Amino acid sequence: MNVGIYIYDQAEVLDFAGPFEVFSTASRVADGEAPFNAFLVAENEGPVVARAGFKVAPHCTFKNHPSFDVLIIVGGVHTGELAKPNVMEWIASQAAKATVVATVCTGIFLLAKACPQLTGKVTTHWEDIDDLRSMFSHLDVVEGVRWVDEGKVVSSGGISSGIDMCLHLVAKLHSTDLADKTARQMEYVWTKSK
Repeated sequence: MNVGIYIYDQAEVLDFAGPFEVFSTASRVADGEAPFNAFLVAENEGPVVARAGFKVAPHCTFKNHPSFDVLIIVGGVHTGELAKPNVMEWIASQAAKATVVATVCTGIFLLAKACPQLTGKVTTHWEDIDDLRSMFSHLDVVEGVRWVDEGKVVSSGGISSGIDMCLHLVAKLHSTDLADKTARQMEYVWTKSK
């Protein structure tokens, strides 16, 4: 399965590095053929400067990425992304095609704006709960949970909770056994309950 992780300037580092580590580790420890192909996608070519000046080179851009089975939209300083019509159009287009769309932290703001038809339960970083409720009052914003799984759309709280959510996705899309092996390989104490 292709797992595309959307990154942008001022993205939170662990929001994308954590999910990338989960899916790449799952493929490394899986028996047989690697079940996931994780890659970073940015709007344009060249390095993305994430939080605290962390520079990362995306694998592909809006113009040359493969199709996604899973689209992950990360958080960070997201307000600039909300103001870009081409980013909103791209997210809407890719979300419609993906089997699963997952968000980490404030990534849910990008998905909610790009897809105004989005309904159901969602979550985000505890610090952004009130803003999410205010901006998208039609959504059922849940607090005090690591992630919320609404079927096609899965959202997580802030930063490290994206790792828990992605381990949940490994279990959902492949097997709990592989998710357990992945967490053990990462020496990560997986919070399995929401």
